Amino acid sequence: MTEDILINITPQETRIAVVSQGATQELHIERTQTRGLAGDVYLGKVVRVLPGMQSAFIDIGLERAAFLHIADIWDANHADGSAEKPAPIEKMLSDGQSVMVRVIKDPLGTKGARLSTQISIAGRMLVYLPQEAHIGISQRIQDETERELLRSRVQTLLPEDEKGGYIVRTMAEVASDDDLKHDIDFLRKLWSSIKDTAYKSASPCLLYQDLSLAQRVFRDFVHEKTRSIQIDSYEDYLHLREFASNYTPDILQRLTYYEGDRSLFDLHGVEDELQLALAKRVDLKSGGYLIIDQTEAMTTIDVNTGGFVGGRNFDDTIFKTNLEAAHAIARQLRLRNLGGIIILDFIDMESQEHRHAVLEELKKTLANDRTKVSVSEFSALGLVEMTRKRTRESLAHILCESCPVCQGRGQVKTPRTVCYEIMRDIQSEAKRFSPREFRILASQVVIDMFLEEESQYLATLGDLIGKPISLQVENTFLQDQYDVILM
Repeated sequence: MTEDILINITPQETRIAVVSQGATQELHIERTQTRGLAGDVYLGKVVRVLPGMQSAFIDIGLERAAFLHIADIWDANHADGSAEKPAPIEKMLSDGQSVMVRVIKDPLGTKGARLSTQISIAGRMLVYLPQEAHIGISQRIQDETERELLRSRVQTLLPEDEKGGYIVRTMAEVASDDDLKHDIDFLRKLWSSIKDTAYKSASPCLLYQDLSLAQRVFRDFVHEKTRSIQIDSYEDYLHLREFASNYTPDILQRLTYYEGDRSLFDLHGVEDELQLALAKRVDLKSGGYLIIDQTEAMTTIDVNTGGFVGGRNFDDTIFKTNLEAAHAIARQLRLRNLGGIIILDFIDMESQEHRHAVLEELKKTLANDRTKVSVSEFSALGLVEMTRKRTRESLAHILCESCPVCQGRGQVKTPRTVCYEIMRDIQSEAKRFSPREFRILASQVVIDMFLEEESQYLATLGDLIGKPISLQVENTFLQDQYDVILM
């Protein structure tokens, strides 16, 4: 099953869509102002040690102090898996101490970033562990003979003075020795640069920033079934070609610049999919539907038959709706990037055989998820509990905020999200039409955003299209309503 990767880049955000079989399977968004921190390495300063919680707060230069638990402190004396109890955190850290840390989880809501003192730097084929001499193999590579072969190959390629370790990623299965050697050399140089920066710097400071979302596409998303990678920004296309030629030259022939008049996401129906991925209701082709409720504690997904009467009997109708829902649920989890505890309420099935078939279908469709997923059996109440590793903010948390009108019971797009939609619309319309002027009609809060925080981007857009852009407050519009008038 082939995939196409679409990359939409503007100065303010990068959006990635993975399209397969004519439908969007994954959506990833990274905004310049709120770029993720996971994988970044900092020289932090201990703000406060909490012996009772066996944890510490570390200042890494962010708005909120980050959190370090004793379980995430790497100890050379126990790296071999010794059962001996590690020293308490107050013996390891003290207030004001400088410590090198890696962000393992981005700040979420009111929680600060989660840290580890075990440094790891991801390459395309390998992950470098400079603090321990060990070669591990990705769990996704299950063939024991293949695992030992890869371990032996990497071992023979290591320089004699190598004191660090490596984890072999799944992409290394098809890698040549030259590919592996290139990764080793790159990661060793990178670690040397990080150490030099740390030696010369005062805490807190950033020592290493992980790749941008567009660059991570080449490292993490592309595989042998990736048919094409299209980018709609020529400047970024040139930068990414240069990056790929140095780092992933094998994918250069699949990399193309999209220069059509119609926007790349609109052409492939991604914009529509994005809007649907923010809705609570997801319609199934059979006439059934899902209701998805995302809360702070968990996400619940309720399956309903709706108007589906296609089965020979009611039990058959329920079974077929649940099978279709299993596929839709797996896709919605990826599209919305839902993580944490997820409760699935399938339509009640009397047949144990039907329950087993639905559960197996769900597990099969989740097998292709890039994020770690765990699924339990049906509970006594007929619910399926599952977890999906929370690696970044969900789509709704990135694009929406609590609605002031309904006092947080629903959601409305943020003024910044609306501004970016308007600017994309203007850029798209400017390719097809040549009016004297573009006039934006929007709510007061959106116009204020254009006049203040987004004024530079709006001015840049006006220069790019060569047309004046005027603003007009429309008091009858809600926050996420707008119109673009061609004058």
